[in-house]
Amino acid sequence: MKNPLHYQFSDYDCGPTSMQNAISYLFPREEIPPEILRNIMLYCLDCYSAEGVAGKSGTSCAAMMFLSNWLNGFGKTGQLAISAKYLHGENVYLGDTSYINDALHRGGAVVVRLFLDEWHYVLLTGAENGIVYMFDPYYREEPFEEKEVVLVTDKPDRYNRIVPEEMFNRGVLELYSFGPEEGREAVLLFNEKTKLSEEKTIEYFI
Repeated sequence: MKNPLHYQFSDYDCGPTSMQNAISYLFPREEIPPEILRNIMLYCLDCYSAEGVAGKSGTSCAAMMFLSNWLNGFGKTGQLAISAKYLHGENVYLGDTSYINDALHRGGAVVVRLFLDEWHYVLLTGAENGIVYMFDPYYREEPFEEKEVVLVTDKPDRYNRIVPEEMFNRGVLELYSFGPEEGREAVLLFNEKTKLSEEKTIEYFI
């Protein structure tokens, strides 16, 4: 059974929430071992605020890279059919030759870092015809001023936003942009049991 994706509990836990949502999206809850959930929380929320308060600046890129490597290693133990790949810099973009699009077309999930008033993590679950299906863990009821971003309420186990692909690739710090290349990161995640092979996808020449 798949659970609905969930929202962050505070202003700081978008990173671990998006990683847990990726696991929930990819696997039935009966297959998810508690060690996965424990270690996601253990490795995230590692940044200190200017006042020295632990976790109040969220999750660092270094923590996300470490967590993705740990998840990939955990998958190799045979306890859960998961694989993960960490991307950063110029490799983080959306388009026909993108690792992110390729992952989404092969049934994967992608956690990305982007801009929403400040740096923020969200989950991407699909892409087609120039639009991206996204679950933003920051709860919101009112529509955005940017009319091209659509709020969705009837797909709780898949997405709550529909966003044009071109919004992500912008190098400026605006709504849902990846921002400058040096700050970009993404984690590709797969359920190896349901992952489509590269031969079953088209148009990608990575």
